[in-house]
Amino acid sequence: MIETFYDVLRRQGITRRSFLKFCSLTATSLGLGSAAVPKIVNAMESKPRTPVLWLHGLECTCCSESFIRSAHPLSKDVVLSMISLDYDDTLMAAAGHQAEAIFDEIVNKYRGQYILAVEGNPPLNEDGMFCIHAGRPFVEKLREVAKDAKAIISWGSCASWGCVQAAKPNPTRATPVHKVITDKPIIKVPGCPPIAEVMTGVITYMLTFDRLPELDRQGRPKMFYGQRIHDKCYRRPHFDAGQFVEQWDDEGARKGYCLYKVGCKGPTTYNACSTTRWNEGVSFPIASGHGCIGCSEDGFWDKGSFYDRVTDIKQFGIESNADKVGGTVAAVAGAAVAAHAAVSALTRARGKQDVKDQAGGN
Repeated sequence: MIETFYDVLRRQGITRRSFLKFCSLTATSLGLGSAAVPKIVNAMESKPRTPVLWLHGLECTCCSESFIRSAHPLSKDVVLSMISLDYDDTLMAAAGHQAEAIFDEIVNKYRGQYILAVEGNPPLNEDGMFCIHAGRPFVEKLREVAKDAKAIISWGSCASWGCVQAAKPNPTRATPVHKVITDKPIIKVPGCPPIAEVMTGVITYMLTFDRLPELDRQGRPKMFYGQRIHDKCYRRPHFDAGQFVEQWDDEGARKGYCLYKVGCKGPTTYNACSTTRWNEGVSFPIASGHGCIGCSEDGFWDKGSFYDRVTDIKQFGIESNADKVGGTVAAVAGAAVAAHAAVSALTRARGKQDVKDQAGGN
């Protein structure tokens, strides 16, 4: 029988108080509020750790690099306590025949119970020979393991959308996981890489509630991909005021103006970068002075230069793009000044006429 999360913590000498504090912090990081804490406590105390098989296709391992840097919760707590990460050829100590024996054991012992996490994607050209996994085309292994998986997590933009491997002309026919596996529930966690806490947060939610989180129409968890980076960006007031960085290191850049005109894709990118941020909430690309490149969106490699501005941003609820924002603000301000001047002039004229009328009446 697989140990529960709480069993592991007790064995490690963790106190009940620390355990409850962990559950409270987990609820907060998921944006669930205090009402969810008892549910998380119950799940961690009663549910066995879920077996997870983590496969790697065509990718650069940046998703794993991001995952192991999670701070809330720590990735070590996720890997060693919350889940039973039984196979991950990047993180596991075993190798070769020993590793494959473990893989086969988990697939056969926990049919229908394990979660399949996929980092990277399968190439389909030339029968999948561009990515070989334990002596076999990766696409064959992916299909085999997915058949008995409880659910699939597509880690990163490679697994979710294809990313750079699928960029034109895509000679290997690198293909997103959901276009190869069509009969299993799949949760996409895109980004190049995804934020560490987003990755651990998705796992924590699935373990706690024994279901996939609510997904948007593209299959991404709404709790992390429900808003545009632009919506919560601290530079948003400058966008609304028409204050933009026109070129790198100009006066606007020094003042922290909006990076839209130098290519920021924040207005069209759905992710939690501007709220969760990176490196324990320290920063994100826009805070470092570089525009968002839209790495969590489908086909971002094929949408032109990262420094080309987006030209169809809707603003103030009307059909206007962000290039016109500054002009609109100026025009509104000018109209307001003109109106104020006209009202003032009219008031003065009325005042003078009243004085004349009073003088004539006397």
